[in-house]
Amino acid sequence: MEGFFGLALNIILTIYLVIDSKKHGKNPILWGILGFVFGAIALGIYLIKTDRKVVGWIVTILSILGYLAFLLLVGLAILFTVAGFS
Repeated sequence: MEGFFGLALNIILTIYLVIDSKKHGKNPILWGILGFVFGAIALGIYLIKTDRKVVGWIVTILSILGYLAFLLLVGLAILFTVAGFS
């Protein structure tokens, strides 16, 4: 279920970036690909590049912190699995 939510969110971000990038004179194919692959980080960078800096920085920082938290949790899960704790 979580995988479906992440995929759906990336598809929504991709559609938004493709449509909005045309309005701002940006390459919609490039931003569509970046939005699908990198998700919220690409959205944050796009918002910064289109002069919506405050919202862009908030989205970028929160998404980076979210990815780091996810990596930390995965790392801890692997550590406890390997160490034999359960």
